[in-house]
Amino acid sequence: MLSRPKPGESEMDLLRFQSHFLAAGAAPAVQLVKKGNRGSSDANSDRPPLQDHRDVVMLDNLPDLPPALVPSPPKRARSSPGHPLPEDEDPEEKLRRHDQHITAVLTKIIERDTSSVTVNLPMPGGVAFPAVFHRSRDTQGKSATSGKRSIFAQEIAARRIVEARVPSVGEVVPNLGPPEGAVTCETLTPRDQGCQLPGSSHSFQGPNLVTGKGLRDQEAEQEAQTIHEENIARLQAMAPEEILQEQQRLLAQLDPSLVAFLRSHSRTQEQTGEKASEEQRPGGPSANVTKEKPLMSAFASEPRKGDKLEPEAPALALPMTPQKEWLHMDTVELEKLHWTQDLPPLRRQQTQERMQARFSLQGELLTPDVDLPTHLGLHHHGEEAERAGYSLQELFHLTRSQVSQQRALALHVLAQVISRAQAGEFGDRLAGSVLSLLLDAGFLFLLRFSLDDRVDGVIASAIRALRALLVAPGDEELLDSTFSWYHGALTFPLMPSQEDKEDEDEDEECPAEKAKRKSPEEESRAPPDLARHDVIKGLLATSLLPRLRYLLEVTYPGPAVVLDILAVLIRLARHSLESATRVLECPRLIETIVREFLPTSWSPVGAGPTPSLYKVPCATAMKLLRVLASAGRNIAARLLSSFDLRSRLCRFIAEAPQELALPPEEAETLSTEALRLWAVAASYGQGGDLYRELYPVLMRALQVVPQELSTHPPQPLSMQRIAALLTLLTQLTLAAGSTPAETISDSAEASLSATPSLVTWTQVSGLQPLVEPCLRQTLKLLSRPEMWRAVGPVPVACLLFLGAYYQAWSQQPSSCPEDWLQDMERLSEELLLPLLSQPTLGGLWDSLRHCSPLCNPLSCAPAPEAPPSLVSLGCSGGCPSLSLAGSASPFPFLTALLSLLNTLAQIHKGLCGQLAAILAAPGLQNYFLQCVAPGAAPHLTPFSAWALRHEYHLQYLALALAQKAAALQLLPAPHAALHHGMALALLSRLLPGSEYLAHELLLSCVFRLELLPERTSGGPEAADFSDQLSLGSSKVPWCGQGTLLAQACQDLPSIRSCYLTHCLPARASLLASQALHRGELQRVPTLLLPVPMEPLLPTDWPFLPLIHLYHRASDTPSGLSPMDTVGTAMRVLQWVLVLESWRPQALWAVPPAARLARLMCVFLVDSELFRESPVQHLVAALLAQLCQPQILPNLNLDCPLPGLTSFPDLYANFLDHFEAVSFGDHLFGALVLLPLQRRFSVTLRLALFGEHVGALRALSLPLTQLPVSLECYTVPPEDNLALLQLYFRTLVTGALRPHWCPVLYAVAIAHVNSFIFSQDPQSSDEVKVARRSMLQKTWLLADEGLRQHLLHYKLPNSTLPEGFELYSQLPPLRQHYLQRLTSAVLQNGVSET
Repeated sequence: MLSRPKPGESEMDLLRFQSHFLAAGAAPAVQLVKKGNRGSSDANSDRPPLQDHRDVVMLDNLPDLPPALVPSPPKRARSSPGHPLPEDEDPEEKLRRHDQHITAVLTKIIERDTSSVTVNLPMPGGVAFPAVFHRSRDTQGKSATSGKRSIFAQEIAARRIVEARVPSVGEVVPNLGPPEGAVTCETLTPRDQGCQLPGSSHSFQGPNLVTGKGLRDQEAEQEAQTIHEENIARLQAMAPEEILQEQQRLLAQLDPSLVAFLRSHSRTQEQTGEKASEEQRPGGPSANVTKEKPLMSAFASEPRKGDKLEPEAPALALPMTPQKEWLHMDTVELEKLHWTQDLPPLRRQQTQERMQARFSLQGELLTPDVDLPTHLGLHHHGEEAERAGYSLQELFHLTRSQVSQQRALALHVLAQVISRAQAGEFGDRLAGSVLSLLLDAGFLFLLRFSLDDRVDGVIASAIRALRALLVAPGDEELLDSTFSWYHGALTFPLMPSQEDKEDEDEDEECPAEKAKRKSPEEESRAPPDLARHDVIKGLLATSLLPRLRYLLEVTYPGPAVVLDILAVLIRLARHSLESATRVLECPRLIETIVREFLPTSWSPVGAGPTPSLYKVPCATAMKLLRVLASAGRNIAARLLSSFDLRSRLCRFIAEAPQELALPPEEAETLSTEALRLWAVAASYGQGGDLYRELYPVLMRALQVVPQELSTHPPQPLSMQRIAALLTLLTQLTLAAGSTPAETISDSAEASLSATPSLVTWTQVSGLQPLVEPCLRQTLKLLSRPEMWRAVGPVPVACLLFLGAYYQAWSQQPSSCPEDWLQDMERLSEELLLPLLSQPTLGGLWDSLRHCSPLCNPLSCAPAPEAPPSLVSLGCSGGCPSLSLAGSASPFPFLTALLSLLNTLAQIHKGLCGQLAAILAAPGLQNYFLQCVAPGAAPHLTPFSAWALRHEYHLQYLALALAQKAAALQLLPAPHAALHHGMALALLSRLLPGSEYLAHELLLSCVFRLELLPERTSGGPEAADFSDQLSLGSSKVPWCGQGTLLAQACQDLPSIRSCYLTHCLPARASLLASQALHRGELQRVPTLLLPVPMEPLLPTDWPFLPLIHLYHRASDTPSGLSPMDTVGTAMRVLQWVLVLESWRPQALWAVPPAARLARLMCVFLVDSELFRESPVQHLVAALLAQLCQPQILPNLNLDCPLPGLTSFPDLYANFLDHFEAVSFGDHLFGALVLLPLQRRFSVTLRLALFGEHVGALRALSLPLTQLPVSLECYTVPPEDNLALLQLYFRTLVTGALRPHWCPVLYAVAIAHVNSFIFSQDPQSSDEVKVARRSMLQKTWLLADEGLRQHLLHYKLPNSTLPEGFELYSQLPPLRQHYLQRLTSAVLQNGVSET
């Protein structure tokens, strides 16, 4: 027997097995029998089976190459084994030859002979048509011999029997009466009238229970009728009251189950009789239709034995009456017939319980009590059928329907719901966030699956829903309208700030490299896991971009779908540099958009709806390219070089908007976006070659600007286009001002540099005479608020252009300084100084507080629908008029004006005094006072970060101008102090992207001596006088704050160097920010700012060098350099002392406990640092500041502190260090004692008395030098039993002595005395036993002095050597209590604890 093939054997082995098998002639395991056709099966049944026709595999004659992929020859019909086809005969020809016309089939039609058949006419009736046969008719009377005849045959036979005979009176079952409420047209026979009881509506028309079963056929009917008539006669002879009494008597005697059976049998027989009478009545059913009630009781289950008879429940109102004889209706399940009845009445909500939200087809939230008609299509759901609208769960279910219209409708409704939710229409009526609920339910991937649908309508609805989810309606309008502001083209990425840990570790990595590379962890994460943290990343992981490209390239969707797709791509590009790079690198996506939606030639398009956007210029497509270019200079360069954007920019800019053969609004928007795209490219120093080609076009556009400004009212789109034009000219002017030397830097910056700008100063020097008249014309509208708001972006862009123009002019080596200095003086005298004196400008300063996000934190409240995984600015409802981005906001104009004034003051020092007069505006002073005052800062949201960044620009420019004026001694002392406080507040609030501003504040404002007028106005002397008057400070004899402050003012340059070393951000971030703010275009890497997770500097930034020093000391076991350590610590302590004394509002954000923890770091850095005399004096002065009466109550060591895991851990480390290196230092001891106050956690006192008892011998701080009152340690009495026992143990064992630790000795004596004489009746048994034992041991102490202190303690008094007063004689109550215990001791002995 041959073995089966094994794993590893090749085809040659299989062929060898086959040859051996054939040679052996063995019988196969399976016999193959080939059947013929069915017609020849009998003829071939006796043939022997085929023996030698085996399937044998032969590989010898196979070709070496596979066959070519050519169409196979047409298949031919396979012949049966018994009837082979000839080789030359075609089966189709044979079929056609044997085919015949249809007449060959219909020729032999023989009509049946019906001459001898009897024709029966139908019975005449009262209706036009005979009654329709129903299968539910009673079949009990049918004979049992019907056999297997069908129901129809049985019915025909029954009808023939009925027609063949005349029914007798006895054979007809009399009608038991019509249903309740029916009106009949028939009258009762005299016999039936006689069988009806008087005063009763029920008639007895035949026996119901007595059937005569068991008697002969003729006798049975007669006997039953006789009994029935006797019963009727007896009933007629009785009064109705007697009948009721007899009925009650019978019901009491009979079994309840038997009564129920008789009643159900009676009802069933009545229904049968009614149906039989209706069928046999010649006229059919009554013509008058009656309103029938549903028969619930007929199908109710029979009551069980012992159950009480209860009134029947209200019947279920069904549109039909279920019958027992219906097919599969033997048992009627009424709950399954609920859907056939009318809607139940709407329930009125009487409680505050939450109900399921339901929405209309327009996405409106329907209230629970709204009553809408059913024809609106809002009731097609099972749950809560009476309520109109659909829940989100039902809409989700409908999106997976097999009907495409239902899928499209569900997606459309969900899109409307999302749009209304983002607009804030639902408010507080919904519990939770709609967007968060949808995202958690997988709505994102439901949309992604719907994009793969085959139906265009479903795809369009999915695209619209995706746009509603991703694109907040007001975000793009806000960013577009502020593009021409001061650094308005720079935006924060719309990505979540909560990044993964691996992403946080890569912050120092170049953004471009991070965009090109994805971490392996991110690549391995599933899209749902990515979408949980970032919706955009999750979408990009589902191959969304190739699908959108396919829709645009292949399916050619309608205009609405195209615009939705472009809006989604814009949102993806705003997410991050990585997302923008993926959009750019998606194969054929940008090529398709540029080719189809930005053609250079097209057919004219008129106003009105456009049937197709293909081969028609689209402004949204141009905006997409602009947003992509804003993501990075490399992307902008690739767009300009690889997609032929230069020719398209020339095409759309060269012609005026009204000449573009497009609808007017689309033409204006397209021209504006083309100018903005060019401006973004110019921000990187690119696109300069286009300026030479389009110079005449730009000059012509500038010349017609005054004419466009004169139109009434000004058109908003035209104003945006003019502002975009001026922004473009501003960037080109900055590019002309940069010299080739600036573009060359070290190797680290070489990657950011590009070729020198192709725009020269000569080419832009003639622009200023054309722009200045535009500014003059717009400034005339300042007194007309409506017109001023309409032309808002134009004067802003003009001021920014003039600032860039004079900056570039002053940097030209070939220009004469006298020329631009004289031109600046002319501009100042003719334009700026008259503007500064206008009263309307003062109104703009006054409105700063009303539009400020800092002064109005609620204006930056998070959006109503703001899931953390999907970032948006939340401007769906539009910005209020009195807000930073509102139409009445003064921020853009005043920021641009301050920018121009700073540029002029920087270049022309002689104008600084005249221009700095703007700082004396009362509105600006009040605004600064409110910004410096302590208050709740706005929560950092995407919109608040965007708004605060623009507000910080205005504050910085005002402070920069104030610094220039202070350097020239032109700033009054009150204003100088206010501006210095504003600089300190701004430094702690600046966001990422403003690293250059933070550097400039540290360099020029924060540590400027001119902004500290207190040094020359008696500030140090006032500090010394305050020390002499302060009781707390008088206890620290070495603290002379006046001398320390004077010395700190002299050391301000060294202090500034220290903070510049420790507080500067990363070098790469600083250089990028510097290039943006100084106009060094060749070094600008991107227009996307870093993600604003938190401010650049922490709130406790004055302690930052000291914290760095502490961490360095912890990481360096060998220790730090003494000179470096002492110098850094001194500079930090000096600056903190200056802030504590003269700028306390700068440290209000730092809790007193955090300041104490930072002071402890001075002692933890080194074992010798705290011994330095300057450090000792500074720490003592700061400790005195913390212990002031107005600050000490705010010292809370139990709250979480920034930068600390827990204060007890820090204090334990502090005790270890004190025990090791303090050697009884009094200042060190004062810091150890400060957290031991009674109001602080007992954990701190237990740490000292339980784990560091040896430190008690070194705490020799005298009571007179204690920085706080002794009562802070003794009041209220201690209630922790473990600590009290430790107090008593240290006192008894001698570990705590008055000459070693006078402060804690007095504290321990006070608490132990209060405990042993306490007689609180609510104390536990354990406490009572411990109290009695401690008092007994105290009475038996051998140390008479300690015994006297513990028993006779009275009050704390730090002026006495012991620190407390003693009773000369115990009070009577204590004396009596002590005697009672001592007598028990003498009798029973000392009890042990």
